[in-house]
Amino acid sequence: MPEFDWRSPESFKSLENAEITEIAWVGLRMNVDYQRDYDAIIANSSDGGVTEEFRRRWGLCFRP
Repeated sequence: MPEFDWRSPESFKSLENAEITEIAWVGLRMNVDYQRDYDAIIANSSDGGVTEEFRRRWGLCFRP
């Protein structure tokens, strides 16, 4: 596994063209509280989906 040097600008070259939403999504998926909440909501879902409350809590819905 290559070593990641967070201080090196070269380490972030792949992010130059990334959308902010892509970066935010990766950060959210790495959040332990989000993972726990997602697992719980899916386990209790009759249709395998998330609720509107879950989307609002985690910023996954936007006002027009």
